[in-house]
Amino acid sequence: MVQLPRIIWLPILHGIILRTRPAKSAKKYQSVWMPEGSPLAVHTIRQTQLLRSALPELQIEYAMRYGGPAIADGLAKLSKCRKIIVLPLYPQFSRSTTESIRDVIESKVVMIENFHDHPAYIAALAAGVQRHWAANGKGEKLVMSFHGLPKRAIYQGDPYQAQCLATAKILAGVLRIAPADYVITFQSRFGTAEWLLPYTEPTLVELAKGGTRRVDVVCPGFVSDCLETLEEIAMEAKHAFLAAGGSEFHALPCLNEAPEWIAAMAKIVETAS
Repeated sequence: MVQLPRIIWLPILHGIILRTRPAKSAKKYQSVWMPEGSPLAVHTIRQTQLLRSALPELQIEYAMRYGGPAIADGLAKLSKCRKIIVLPLYPQFSRSTTESIRDVIESKVVMIENFHDHPAYIAALAAGVQRHWAANGKGEKLVMSFHGLPKRAIYQGDPYQAQCLATAKILAGVLRIAPADYVITFQSRFGTAEWLLPYTEPTLVELAKGGTRRVDVVCPGFVSDCLETLEEIAMEAKHAFLAAGGSEFHALPCLNEAPEWIAAMAKIVETAS
C-alpha cells in the first residue's frame, strides 16, 4: 500500500511498525475470529469450494498474497494444466495489490487485471444490498466504503481511484438511487501522508452530526468479510457514528458465499478462458 523506496521503507517497517502493530492487530483479530479461523481465509476457502462446483471442468486452487498457502504453492498444484488463470480477488486494480501478484507469477500465466465494472460483479453487489433492504428497510444514506490508498499513488498514475468511483456509479445506477442518496468514502488510512478522501469514519461522524439517523455501509472493494469490514467498519465506525448522534448503523455483509457472487466469479473466469 505504501510505495516507498526499500531503503526508506525497511527502517520504518522494522523500527516502528513491527514493534507496535502486531500486538494491536492481534487484539482486533480476536474480536472477529471465527471457529474455523480468520474470516478472510474461511470465506476464501468456501468460495473456492463453491466455485469448483460451479466450474467442475476446471481445477481450482486458492492462495494468499501474504500468508499461506502461498501463490507459488497454488501454482505448483496447477503445474500440469495447459492454461493457468489467476483471479486476484481485488475488484479494482492497484499497483500495490493486483500488480504485486503479477510480480510473483510467470508471464505466461493469464491474470485477470480487474473486474470493477463487470456486470456480474455489479449484479452480485446490488443483490446483496437489495436483500438487506428487503429484510431491514432502507437507510437514509448508503455509504460505499473502499480501501484507501495514498494520494501519491494516484498522482503516479494508479487507476485505483477511478475504478472505485466507476464501481460506485454503476452500482448506484443498478440500485436506482440518486447521487444525493449515497456517499463514496475510503477507509484503512495508515501513516501521516494524505490518502484518498473523504475518509470513512470522519464522514460518518459528519453525517450523524448533520442529522442523518440511519446509514447502511457497503464495502464493494472487499469480496470477503475481513478485519477491515468486521472490526473497522462494523465495530469502530459504528461506534463513532452512534457516538456522534446517529441512531441506526447497518454494516452490510460482503459478497462472501452469496450465490450471485459465485456465479459472477464463474463468469469472470470463463471470460478469460
